[in-house]
Amino acid sequence: MTQPTRKLTMAQAISEAIGQEMERDAEVFVLGEDVGKYGGIFGATGGLLDKFGKDRIMDTPISETGFIGAAIGAAAEGMRPIAELMFVDFFGVCMDMIYNHMAKNTYMAGGNIQLPMVLMTAIGGGYNDAAQHSQCLYATFAHMPGLKVVVPSNAYDAKGLMTQAIRDNNPVVFMFHKGIMGLPWMSYLEGSTNEVPQEAYTIPFGKAKVVREGRDVTIVTLSQMVQKAVLAAETLAAQGIDAEIVDLRTVVPLDRETILASVSKTGRLLVADEDYLSFGLSGEIAALVAENLDILTLKTPVRRLAVPDVPIPYSRPLEQFVIPQVANIVQQAQALMVAPKVKVAA
Repeated sequence: MTQPTRKLTMAQAISEAIGQEMERDAEVFVLGEDVGKYGGIFGATGGLLDKFGKDRIMDTPISETGFIGAAIGAAAEGMRPIAELMFVDFFGVCMDMIYNHMAKNTYMAGGNIQLPMVLMTAIGGGYNDAAQHSQCLYATFAHMPGLKVVVPSNAYDAKGLMTQAIRDNNPVVFMFHKGIMGLPWMSYLEGSTNEVPQEAYTIPFGKAKVVREGRDVTIVTLSQMVQKAVLAAETLAAQGIDAEIVDLRTVVPLDRETILASVSKTGRLLVADEDYLSFGLSGEIAALVAENLDILTLKTPVRRLAVPDVPIPYSRPLEQFVIPQVANIVQQAQALMVAPKVKVAA
């Protein structure tokens, strides 16, 4: 019988998913900096130390190369480690372990080993933590073959996607946005805390969700930008513009079918992204549409809204300027509605 739902924050939902999988499978364990008594600095492992003890919730030294390498080795031997990289920005000090071992060892071993591990990490800005603690970088990991890349936007999805990630036999990068974890010391947008079933469940990778159906313009987005897009859609609706919002949920695998179906219906596409503009997710989605839809399907050229190619500033006014906000989404959608039609060469 289905158990009643409760409202959980994303942090609580992630922690619950990990705890349920640790109860189900003795090979699941967690390691990383401050994942134990502190519960993870963003709450993703809250309460797990008291329940499972320090042999399965392991605080590590500040050596990302060391503990991610240990997780890779444990996964190769059949365990299911969850390694928390405190900030995604720190991947620079352990890039070799992630890019050359976690992503490639199954391939280089001819499929003779599996790496059922999760690399969990915090992404995103908006709270003045400056250039080395505020990036998203999911496109960076998506660019490297061998890694699945998961980016939830709310508590319900976070639990289901984390459960799926732990059970997957391939390496998964699970990226949660700090601004929607529901932390009491950080302001966050509503919509990320929602009803979550008590029982374990999974959400399959590569299945985007149409958060809001619309007829005039498609907004493809993910993570915290989903909440911003929903707020923007409310403003647009008051102006007679009906926006459809597609939450990608996972970058790898990417649900191309849902994107193309939505844009085929509306004829207009805005990609709203908190990652960098150049060579990233927004360009990939724009190319997907250009390569697969007849030019007559698009009523206007595709628009991309993302972080300009500068480090995330510490200054709050500058940070708010470079990270796309609700008003920016509204402006870009409005511009799509009045933009000239795509021209077809004679």
